[in-house]
Amino acid sequence: MNTDILKRNNVTVMGDGDQTLMFAHGFGCDQNMWRFIIPAFQDRYKIVLFDYVGCGRSDWSAYNSDKYNNLRGYAQDILDICHVLNLKDVRFVGHSVSSMIGILAANLEPGLFHSLVLIGPSPRYINEEPDYVGGFSKNDLEGLLDTMDNNYIGWANFLAPVVMKNLDRPELAAELEESFCSTDPRISRKFAEVTFFSDNRDDITRVTVPTLILQCSDDAIAPDTVGEYMRAHLPGNKFIKMKATGHCPHMSHPEETIGAIREFLESEVLA
Repeated sequence: MNTDILKRNNVTVMGDGDQTLMFAHGFGCDQNMWRFIIPAFQDRYKIVLFDYVGCGRSDWSAYNSDKYNNLRGYAQDILDICHVLNLKDVRFVGHSVSSMIGILAANLEPGLFHSLVLIGPSPRYINEEPDYVGGFSKNDLEGLLDTMDNNYIGWANFLAPVVMKNLDRPELAAELEESFCSTDPRISRKFAEVTFFSDNRDDITRVTVPTLILQCSDDAIAPDTVGEYMRAHLPGNKFIKMKATGHCPHMSHPEETIGAIREFLESEVLA
């Protein structure tokens, strides 16, 4: 069973430290997206990387539509990995949808987690004006899913530059597009639906561990209104508005991202 879980999520463990840093990638990505960040931490932490089922080198045959019909299915996979590796006091770093998945995991078993770092988090992508502006109308997202159904390659070609921004570095958007296209389209389509139509606003109010929110500038996926909502409703958080633009600062602005994470982790040690 242990081997099955590690294979299922293509788990990688590296680093020399006693404290654990677990990195969880965003939608349509894989663990390779953390390669600019990892070297800054692996001399002081045990690093745990993985791929969600249907992404990267995970075991795609392990996909279960009933289990993954909710973000809690992905949260359970994180808990499974923690249990198999006997991890404790996990410092969890989640990008985009993994921010909410990490929150769900920490709410289910708070004793496993020391702290959370949320990069570009959004508890709700759909606007519910005037009280909440998530950045998208329901029609926007339904149109996006229709495009995935009818022209998956075209969808990836359109979305990657919107997500990545930083048009002066087209190689980053090209890598993200390639990553989108390397996932199982059937699984990716369902993961997108689950991601974009989830509502985790109640879940963020129940977080009990120290949390860092990294809000990017000019982020089309998690705009400033979402960051401010997170800041106001997630208990005891530290909020940083980054100079980094786009939705993937760990790729486009790794040095700023590393600095923010390192400062937060060191402040937690001192506290």
